[in-house]
This record gives sequence, C-alpha cells and structure tokens, in this order.
Amino acid sequence: MNELNKTPREIVKQLDEYIIGQETAKKSVAVALRNRYRRLQLEEQMQQDVTPKNMLMIGPTGVGKTEIARRLATIVNAPFVKVEATKFTEVGYVGRDVESMVRDLLENAIQIVEKKQYSRVYSQALKKANNRLVKVLVPGIKKEKKQSGNQLEQMMQMFNSTQQPQEEQEEVTEDIKVNRKTILEQLEKGILDNREITIEIDEPKKNMPAMNNGLEQMGIDLNETLGALSPKKKVERTVTVKEAQELLVKEESAKIVNDADIYSEAIRLTESSGIIFIDEFDKITSKSQQNSGEVSREGVQRDILPIVEGSQVNTKYGAVQTDHILFIASGAFHLSKPSDLIPELQGRFPIRVELDDLTAEDFVRILTEPNNALVKQYIALIGTENVTVTFTKEAIERIANIAYDVNKDTDNIGARRLHTILERLLEDLLFEAPDMQMGEITITEAYVDEKLNDIIKNEDLSRYIL
Repeated sequence: MNELNKTPREIVKQLDEYIIGQETAKKSVAVALRNRYRRLQLEEQMQQDVTPKNMLMIGPTGVGKTEIARRLATIVNAPFVKVEATKFTEVGYVGRDVESMVRDLLENAIQIVEKKQYSRVYSQALKKANNRLVKVLVPGIKKEKKQSGNQLEQMMQMFNSTQQPQEEQEEVTEDIKVNRKTILEQLEKGILDNREITIEIDEPKKNMPAMNNGLEQMGIDLNETLGALSPKKKVERTVTVKEAQELLVKEESAKIVNDADIYSEAIRLTESSGIIFIDEFDKITSKSQQNSGEVSREGVQRDILPIVEGSQVNTKYGAVQTDHILFIASGAFHLSKPSDLIPELQGRFPIRVELDDLTAEDFVRILTEPNNALVKQYIALIGTENVTVTFTKEAIERIANIAYDVNKDTDNIGARRLHTILERLLEDLLFEAPDMQMGEITITEAYVDEKLNDIIKNEDLSRYIL
C-alpha cells in the first residue's frame, strides 16, 4: 500500500514529467488520490462512510484529460480503465451494459496482482521451466507403454490422458544425465538464449465476447464453462530458448500460484484503489444532440448512477462493490453543460475542473520538456537509421505557432495537432533515412516553412491535411 502513501506534491511532480500545464487539474487529482490513503488510515467503521470525491474534467480534446487520469493510475499502480460513455446503451438496447466497465477494471486488477504473485514465485518457476527445457534439449530414451488387457482399465487410461496429459516414461542413461547437467549450466548462464527450440505449451485461452454478452451480467463465463468440459490442448511453438524459458516460466508460475488468491486480492484492490475514467461524458446529455436517441442517453445516465453511487456488480470472479472506486468523467461540453446531466448524477461528481486551452508556449514545452516529448521520440526513431537529427529553438517555436494557428482556424484538437504537423514535416526524412546510411540533419525554421508553408497558406488544404 506504500504506493498510495504519496503526498499531493509528489504526485503533481510526477505528473509534471509527462503533462504540461493544467496545474488546477493535477492538484485536484492529487488531492483525490491522497484522500484514498487518508481513508485507509481511519477506523473501519468510518472508512465505510468516507466515499471518494468523483471528478468531472471539462475541456476541449487533446489538452491532457485522459493523460492525467492514465498517468495517475500508473503512479500508484492502481487498476485503471478508460471507457467512452457513448459506447454504452440503456438496459434493453443492443450494446454494452454499463456494468462492463467494472468487469474490465477487475480484469486489469487481476493482471496487476498476477504480475506481483508471479514475481514472488519467479525463482521457483524458473527452476521448473529450466528442467523442462533440459528434457527437450537432451531427450531421454522413450519407453514403450504396456497395454493393459483389461478393457475397463484401458478406457480409464484413455480418459485420464485426455484430462491430464501424463509425462512420457523415459529411460535416462549416465551419458544423458551428464549432458543434461552441462546443458542446465549453459541455460543458467544464458549461453543458449538465441538457439531455436520446439516446445509444447498449453493452448492459450480464446475469448468469444459475443457468446458472453448476456451471461456476463450474471457473473457467468461461458468460455470457462465449456473449457472445463474439454481436455487441455497442447500446441507446439518453435521459438528461441530465451522465449521458451519465458513461456514456460509463466506456465509454471500459474501452477504454483493459487487462482482463488489472485481473484480475491484483485477484487479487494479494485474496490479500494480502482480508477474508472469515463470519456465523452457530455455526449450522454439529452441536449448534446436533439434526436430520437434522447431517451436512450438519459437511460445510460440512470444506469451509470447506481454504479457511481455504490452498488454490487457480479463478475465471473465474484461480486465487486463499487462504493470506493474513483470515477473521473470528462467531456468538452461544447454543445451542452454539466447542468444538463440528470441532477442525481451531477451530485455524484462534486469536483469540477476546467482545463485550459493550450497556448503556443504550451506547445513549445510539450514538444521538448516531458520524458516522452514528441521531438525526443522522432530524434530517437530516426536515430535508429544512424541519422542524427537536431531541431533549432526557432524551428520548435515555428512548429508550435503553426499548431496553435491551425487549431484556432480549424478544429481545436489540442496537442494532437502536433503529431499531424510533425509527421507531415518529417515525412521525406522518414522516407529517405534508411538510404542515407548515416548523416546529420538540422531542422531549422526555414526547413519548417519550406515543408509546410504551402499547406498553411491554402486554408482548404490545411483543413484537409493538418
């Protein structure tokens, strides 16, 4: 739980590494996250009464709403899911029901817990995986199976072999033992990592969502039910020894770790730390679009309400209480306003944060400052072709100004405009780089103007291309 024990200042500092500006929004989410830690320090009786303060982010697309929520979940290693309100339909209509977002959140929690549990048993699983690999690399002498004369016994053997494939009986001579010991030492040192090998592993689970759609609301998984009736299948894979080791470690970890423990811990983690980000929240107000879909949109709001208020959602792993899940809703609210939501739902999102439009100065910072800054990404991508690219300060300022102007004159899509402009600007260089073998390129203001000026001057073309 020590990941939750971060001060709001520390959380904001970590968000600053990836998101430029939007100080008010960062501060609000940092406080919401700290309040979760504070709640866990209270007496159990009071813990139940302290509910999370859900948040409504208002602002145009591309200003950092989703990124703030996603990074927030990464910082505290909490289960996180992003859903779009427009994907849901009212109960009785064809489409996804709102409870599916809680089930998706639990799936995410299971992955987090599984990773933690698997790392705990890694050395034990690695030892077992290496022993399996050694037997494939240095096979023993196969023994012929004795056939039983008893027909009933034969039938039982056949049934057992389909349910649990038995290991083939083999004879291990002294030479094979010595070879296996040598191979095991080489495996542990990584000498055989790049050698190809054919192994047998359990067939991966196949999901058939169309079959599950109606049953998942009752916490029934048809795939698993059918899977239990049919025998486990093995598939052959030809991979490197390193990849085979990873596959077998995962398989052996799954055998050591108890699934029931994973599911119960994942449910607890979902209930206490889960974050659900609902995008396009403004699109489910009845005023967002006047047509026959009004009833359905208001119906979606009424379906979301009990989940946000706190209710029990049935899943195939067990029931999940939604009382302490943090909900962050977001929308541009161009054609509608938060007061167009049904009053009960408005009251469930007490924290309102308005995100600012991005300025040209913000674009300069977005291009250069964050850990994953776009300019750094393109320099690294082209660098893989032994071509060194540098951007002058003036070139970056010019790109930022173009992005700001295009957003102002056409649709405001925020920082996403930078992706479009940079891709267009560097298109020729990305095409030619493999043939250049090596070299140094400097992107100047003149280069930016040469590549983009014609498009910018032609307003119709800029609407179409940028």
